[in-house]
Amino acid sequence: MRKLSKVAPKWWDYTTLDEKIQKDAAKLTIKDMLQLKRKGFSVKFYDSREEFFSAEALEYITSWKQATPSKPAGICGPIGPTEQLPIVARMVNAMGLKLKNAHFWGMDEWYLDGKELPISHPLSFARADMELMINRIDKKLRMPKENIESYNKARCVVMQGGQGETKHWAFNDPVKREGRFTEEPPSPAEFRKLTTRVVELHPMTLMQNARTSGGGIVSNIPSKAVSVGAAETWKAEKVSIWHPGWHDNSFGTRLTALMISKKIPDSSVPMSLLADHPNVEFHILTPNFLSCAVEMH
Repeated sequence: MRKLSKVAPKWWDYTTLDEKIQKDAAKLTIKDMLQLKRKGFSVKFYDSREEFFSAEALEYITSWKQATPSKPAGICGPIGPTEQLPIVARMVNAMGLKLKNAHFWGMDEWYLDGKELPISHPLSFARADMELMINRIDKKLRMPKENIESYNKARCVVMQGGQGETKHWAFNDPVKREGRFTEEPPSPAEFRKLTTRVVELHPMTLMQNARTSGGGIVSNIPSKAVSVGAAETWKAEKVSIWHPGWHDNSFGTRLTALMISKKIPDSSVPMSLLADHPNVEFHILTPNFLSCAVEMH
């Protein structure tokens, strides 16, 4: 039987992995990371925040420019990071890019009291998308409302994501260690069948979101969310993961890059399942890619 999690013994997570994988990941340099590139997986570094978030915003533009009346196309975007969203709106307005045939889908939303969080709630992801991007696009250019609720009706050029502390994309967290998953987590094949669903969130995810969005108050954070699943992710032509360095840490970035590159999928590290996707890119902000050496502060 695999070892128990050091963080939450009733759950699966990356601390249940073989320690050799973790130690190998911790030693990776920037040069090593770049050498993880293989067919279907690449790693890119950016020297400044401006370059990083402009490149992330450009994925929206290049996706939307491919949309036509007969072949509508779009991008599925994260709520973390979000710094690219105002840049997207500014680019669209400057270009006069008409989004009539373009689509945008949010990856996830909090789930509270048996329903998705209303857009009026300050934690609402949909609210953030509207306020930071969509409402900033000129009305004459803006996509129709129905183009924000249409995932299976248009081609998904890019699914863009961040990486959480549980090594998730969207809210595809590791599962609880119970029932038939007491001794082993779900197989990669089983996890990949999961569709959009309500997810019970790992304790690490609650702590992360309290830190990044909830004023540090864990009790502010819902314990469930609606999340796009692996089944929808595999419909995207490209999965693009952005690592600014404050949603997960530099060790997590190294670990998932290594597991994807070497094709070591394990559902205790959900991001590693992208080892089997045909087109995955990692984007890393260089100044926040820090050493994993032990250092007292």
